[in-house]
Amino acid sequence: MEHVNLRMGRISYINASPVYYGLDHGLAPSWLTLVTDVPAALNRQIMDGSVDLSPISAAHYAMNHTSLLLLPDLSISCHGPVMSVLCASNLPLDELAGKTVMLTKESATAASFMKMIFAQRGVTPRYVTKDVGNIDQIPSDVDAVLVIGDAALTQPWDQRFAFCFDLGQIWHAMTQMPFVFAVWAVRKEVAARHPNTVTRALELLWASRKSGYDHLDAVIAAGQAKLGLPASLIGTYYQHLFCDMDAPKIQAMTRFFDILYRNKILTSPVDVTFFQPE
Repeated sequence: MEHVNLRMGRISYINASPVYYGLDHGLAPSWLTLVTDVPAALNRQIMDGSVDLSPISAAHYAMNHTSLLLLPDLSISCHGPVMSVLCASNLPLDELAGKTVMLTKESATAASFMKMIFAQRGVTPRYVTKDVGNIDQIPSDVDAVLVIGDAALTQPWDQRFAFCFDLGQIWHAMTQMPFVFAVWAVRKEVAARHPNTVTRALELLWASRKSGYDHLDAVIAAGQAKLGLPASLIGTYYQHLFCDMDAPKIQAMTRFFDILYRNKILTSPVDVTFFQPE
């Protein structure tokens, strides 16, 4: 049995909390180090080798699919509203041509998705990309803002902006399909060198997720404590999220990548390839 230390990324938002519950409550072995950060930072870290496997933005996988393998049966997905990926806007989407749209730095998927929505509608805004963590720091000349994660749940975007569009709902209205925001991936070189250890890490993630859903009340309570929101709202949020990767989600993700390529948001077609456990 090989003995290799792995560094595993963990999304800092509460959306991934069910997947990591077991690892946070006794399942984490000594050879596994957890690195917590926002998706965009994990996107960079898996490419520069700071982490070996990690949840990353689905679009980041698409941009780097030749270097990465997806871990099977893991994602952060929705089927309809997602609640934590919003476009808050002063105008309807079709009226944002030439207007300033601020994109968050924190997720490649959400930014690509937003560009795709406008491309599909033939609308060309002026994009700026900045930190979008605090509603009070959004400049007054911004007409619409893409906000994700915990900030989307906790701040009063509907009070500052006339419209709040849920991107999960927009995709479902377009396609009637689920949407995959984040995936778990491993660098191909790590999988090739240490397939047994990657398999063990994958099995730990599956077991950790099972523990999370077996203790969902505790996961909800932790989210409530972190964000200061009612338990009922956190519970509703988790009802909208899915952390598996079944055939409909793979099909929906592949369609999303195809649309990004057709709209020249991706420069090449994506070959979706999964790690095969030992």
